[in-house]
Amino acid sequence: MGKLEFRSNDRPTLGIELELALVDQNTMALSSAIQPLLELLPDNLRAAYKPELMQCCVEVNTGVCHTVAEAEADLTQKLLRLEQASDQLDLRLWWGATHPFSYCHQQQITPDPRYQDLVELLQEMARRLVTFGLHVHVGVDSGDKAVMICDRVMQHLPVLLALSGSSPFWENRNTGLDSFRSKIMEGLPTAGLPTLMRNWSEYVWLVNHLVDTGFINTIREIWWDVRPHHKFGTVELRVCDMPSRLRETLALAALIQCLVQTLSDEIDEGAYQHDCHPMMVRQNKWRACRFGNQAKLVNSYSFDVQPVPKVTEDLIGRLASRATDLGCLDYLEHVQVMAETPNSAARQRALLLETGDVREVVRQLTIESRLSPAP
Repeated sequence: MGKLEFRSNDRPTLGIELELALVDQNTMALSSAIQPLLELLPDNLRAAYKPELMQCCVEVNTGVCHTVAEAEADLTQKLLRLEQASDQLDLRLWWGATHPFSYCHQQQITPDPRYQDLVELLQEMARRLVTFGLHVHVGVDSGDKAVMICDRVMQHLPVLLALSGSSPFWENRNTGLDSFRSKIMEGLPTAGLPTLMRNWSEYVWLVNHLVDTGFINTIREIWWDVRPHHKFGTVELRVCDMPSRLRETLALAALIQCLVQTLSDEIDEGAYQHDCHPMMVRQNKWRACRFGNQAKLVNSYSFDVQPVPKVTEDLIGRLASRATDLGCLDYLEHVQVMAETPNSAARQRALLLETGDVREVVRQLTIESRLSPAP
């Protein structure tokens, strides 16, 4: 594969990718309707909507933004247009990381050579990827720094997962987890927590080794919870489940942008690298996956066990001045609301208990997440 050039950013630019599921408005089951949906979208916005591995998913991307408010305006325009097109096809958009009752073997693979190669390589592990996540890119100024931030941000990944947990069900079963998606993703050979890398050179060597030995087909098959993205010049955080609404999505984007920029500044200022044992991150990620925002996470400095609302309170306090500089303090402060109120996984379980109908769970939450009035 050869040399990888990192495209430097001199500002903490922001890019957000949403993976939304397509469901039939009558049955509330997943619908492999991505192609007719894309055909209804306007040419001037078409590049912002992409198919994914499964035809029941649409990816919505922002352009390169500088603030969370700019990303909100970008996404609002695109989501309103997507809702309009979905309504024409009797579809609804599901904001959640797994669908509560549809079966993965019933979903259709997108007819694209890359995806066909992926299924050939990964077999059943690829066919299970009926999952939907949130990816956030933040610009940084060098490949070395991107790799260093990936290492330093790892201890914060569990709280991001805890806040976003939205996949309690799998194939009509209550898994007992708040984020079953994260366990499905960990079944892939190049997903989950990244390996320890010290600089850009080591990352390039690793990518080349994986491609040259046939372990992966392309660099795009590295699906770590956080990774450098050389073409965009970003650190990309991929650990989050798909939040249940746009507001929660923007709050998490604010947290991620502030966190990456703060770590970048600390590196520039010569801060000491605090070692966090990988097993500590792994156990905290499990707690977040299992309990969501009800989890108790181990502090990597004091080793105290702290509830998620305490973790977020301390983190917001640390990042507040940076959020003010970036113009996203209001968005960041909503993270505390997310930590202290039932997350999407809890709301899905409560709705099932209340209605006794898993289809009604999907129906009510697809209405709740809409930006436009339901038709």
